[in-house]
Amino acid sequence: MAAPKTAPRAARPPAQLSLSDYLQKILTARVYDVAIETALDPAKSLSKRLGNQVLLKREDTQPVFSFKLRGAYNKMAHLSEAQLKRGVICASAGNHAQGVALAAKRMGCKAMIVMPVTTPRLKIDAVKSHGGEVVLHGDSYSDAFGRALELQAEHDLTFVHPFDDPDVIAGQGTIAMEILRQHQGPIDAVFVAVGGGGLISGVAAYIKAVRPEIKVIGVQTVDSDAMLRSVKAGKRVTLTDVGLFADGTAVKLVGEETFRLARELVDDYIVVDTDAACAAIKDVFQDTRSILEPSGSLGVAAIKQYVETHRCKGKTFVAITCGANMNFDRLRFVAERAEVGEHREALFAVTIPEERGSFKRFCELLGPRSVTEFNYRISDSKQAHVFVGVATVNKDETDKLARSFERHGFATLDLTDDELAKEHLRHMVGGRSSLANDERLYRFIFPERPGALMRFLSSMHPDWNISLFHYRNQGADYGRILVGVQVPKADKKAFRDFLEGLAYPCEDETDNPVYRLFLR
Repeated sequence: MAAPKTAPRAARPPAQLSLSDYLQKILTARVYDVAIETALDPAKSLSKRLGNQVLLKREDTQPVFSFKLRGAYNKMAHLSEAQLKRGVICASAGNHAQGVALAAKRMGCKAMIVMPVTTPRLKIDAVKSHGGEVVLHGDSYSDAFGRALELQAEHDLTFVHPFDDPDVIAGQGTIAMEILRQHQGPIDAVFVAVGGGGLISGVAAYIKAVRPEIKVIGVQTVDSDAMLRSVKAGKRVTLTDVGLFADGTAVKLVGEETFRLARELVDDYIVVDTDAACAAIKDVFQDTRSILEPSGSLGVAAIKQYVETHRCKGKTFVAITCGANMNFDRLRFVAERAEVGEHREALFAVTIPEERGSFKRFCELLGPRSVTEFNYRISDSKQAHVFVGVATVNKDETDKLARSFERHGFATLDLTDDELAKEHLRHMVGGRSSLANDERLYRFIFPERPGALMRFLSSMHPDWNISLFHYRNQGADYGRILVGVQVPKADKKAFRDFLEGLAYPCEDETDNPVYRLFLR
C-alpha cells in the first residue's frame, strides 16, 4: 500500500481552543438544519447477557446513516458566502463525503469529494446521489487527503476537513450533548470509535466540561490504531498501512488538534479485532434489527471486551453506533466471522485413525453440540485429518473440547484464532485423492436442527467407507451435505437399497463434470 503523499497542510486555527471554548462551540453548533437528534436506545438482549446496561446512541439512523453529517454541516455553516460560491472539497473514506455532499446540496454550492479507491461502492453512489463530484485516489484516507489538498490549490476550493477542524469537532460534540440530556442517570463510560479523532475529540470535550466523572474510551481496530500509537509515543505517528475492513476508521495519521484533545481528555483505549467487530454487528442486529458498518460496531465490541476484562456488573455504558454504510456483499463475511468473534464457534483440525468406525466415534464425542462445519477428504491410508467447527458457549468450552479430543486419542489443533484457517483453509480442504477408489458422490438435504448431523452419520451403513465429507451450517432451515462413499461394484444394488431406506433426499453427483475436474 502506498505511503501518504507529502502535501501542504490544511489551514490551522491561529490559537488552541480551551475546553470552555469548545463547550461554547458545541452548545451553539449548527447541525439540526440537516441532522436529527438520534435516539439513545437500550440494547436489552446484550445488556442482559453482559449484566450491565448497554445504551446505543443511534447515529446510524442519521439521514446519511452516519454522524459525519453533523461536523460537515457545522463547518460549512460557518463559511462565508464567497467561500461557498467557490465550492468546497474534502477527502473521505465515505461517511464525511456524504455529509459534505448533502450539506453542499442544501447550501447550493458545488462539492468535490476525493475518496480512496477502496471505498465501498455503496458510499460512492450515495455521494453521487447528493450531487457530489467524486474523485477516486489512493488506497486509504491519507492518500486521498494528499490528493484533495493538491486539487484544493488547483481549483481554489475551500477545504472541509473530516476531523481536524474545531467546527467539525464541535459538530460531532453535539452527540455527547444529546447523550447527557437523554440519560439523566449515572453513566460509567462512553465508548467511541476512533479514526482521525474528530468524533472522540468532540465527545470528550463536552463530557469532560460537563460530567468529568464519565470515562471516555476510544476504540480502534488492531490494524488501524494510529491514535493509540500516537498517544503512547507522545507525538503523532504515521502508520505504513491500515486495515480496510473497518474502512470508516482506516486513517494512517490522526489530526494535530484531535491528537491534542484526545491526549488530554480521553481516559483509555481499547483495541478490537475483525471477529469482535463482526460479533458486535450481530449483537446490534439482534437488538435493533439494524445492520451497522464495521466502524459503527466498534463501541459495542469494546464494551464486551471491557466487561470481560474488568468483570464489572451493574454499570451503565454507552456505545456510539456511528455508521451503517455497509456493502451488502460484506454480510457474508460478517456472518462467517461473527460466531468466532463471540466465542460461539470453535474451529479444530483433528487427526483420527483411518479405520472403520473412527469417524463416528469422533462425532460421538461432540455430544449434543451443534456441528457448524465438517470438512474431510481421504488422503492417507493410516490417518484422516478433519476440519471441524463446533458451536460453543465461550472460550472455556473450546479449551475443554480440545482436551477431550486429545484424551480420547485424537490429536487436535485449535484453529479458532488462526487467520489462515478462517480466511482460506476452510474453503480449500479436499481435492483429488488416489485412495478414493470406487467413490460415489452424493448431495443430501436434511432439516437443520441440533443433532441432525449426528443422526445422519448414524444412518450411514458401516460397510462402506466415507472418503469425502463436506458440511457447513449456512443458517438456513435445511442443511446440505456432500458425501463421498467408496462402494465396490459388487455392492451397487445393496447401496441403492440403502439410499432408498434413508429418510434424506439426495442427488447423485458422481457424473457431475465439476466433481470429475476437481475432486475425482
